[in-house]
Amino acid sequence: MKILVTGACGQLGSDLILELAARGLEAVGTDILPEAPNLPEALSYLQLDITDSAAVMEAVGALRPDAVIHCAAWTAVDAAEDPENREKVFAINAAGTRNLAAACKEFGCKMLYISTDYVFDGQGTEPWQPDCDRYAPLNVYGQSKLAGEMAVKELLERYFIVRIAWVFGKNGKNFVRTMLRVGKTHDTVRVVTDQIGTPTYTPDLAKLLVDMIQTDKYGVYHATNEGGFISWYDFTCEIYRQVGLHTQVLPVTTEEYGLSKARRPFNSRLDKAKLTEQGFRRLPDWKDALRRYLIETGEIQS
Repeated sequence: MKILVTGACGQLGSDLILELAARGLEAVGTDILPEAPNLPEALSYLQLDITDSAAVMEAVGALRPDAVIHCAAWTAVDAAEDPENREKVFAINAAGTRNLAAACKEFGCKMLYISTDYVFDGQGTEPWQPDCDRYAPLNVYGQSKLAGEMAVKELLERYFIVRIAWVFGKNGKNFVRTMLRVGKTHDTVRVVTDQIGTPTYTPDLAKLLVDMIQTDKYGVYHATNEGGFISWYDFTCEIYRQVGLHTQVLPVTTEEYGLSKARRPFNSRLDKAKLTEQGFRRLPDWKDALRRYLIETGEIQS
């Protein structure tokens, strides 16, 4: 099976490439960069701008993959709110996704699109169901990712859409890395306690995606690590506990924190029962995932 992975240099894409290689599946990585710094030298890699529809069609036509796993995205949520960035955000997350879906349709590839809890308005306390259609994104990033979902659904029948939240992995900027940096340089940190969800560790997610792409169990899924729903405050406390930092963590509301340009959902609880119903293995506990991340990045010893 040959699988084309977009965003292969990114946090999720790089771990996905490694997982595919570990299982003996043929992977071709693509990204906007001329070279792939985080990937094995033996990997087949192609520089590709997904906003260029002709280039996407040509690449997919030449490679003829069995499937495309689309990880590439604009993920800088606050920067997406800047008026000068809006067009580029939609070009990548919406038009770029449509370009890939169109190429998959033309050449008969199945497609897996990585989406986000930000397609919902984040109100209430009930976990969001994967097939819920009450979309109401609060920010430009969420709007652009929803537009990508709609393009996939419009153009394809053989697709997976996997919504994730609170992503962290070794190859990229993430909340854990930020909190460690701040915790080592400050006596106290302020962290919001009224946004609730569950973290997603990219190597764990990669295993699920590789399992999924080898099936025909198409549809929309939610995937985060197990271990219950927590706040960013809870997550920070556990990060510092595992590392042994004694930085004081002060719980604040989103309103009290007040530093973000983009509105963020209070309720990022995602219902993952569909994974079990379809026979997929759920991701491990987030505390265990955090421990493995801290070992992998050299923050603690195994």
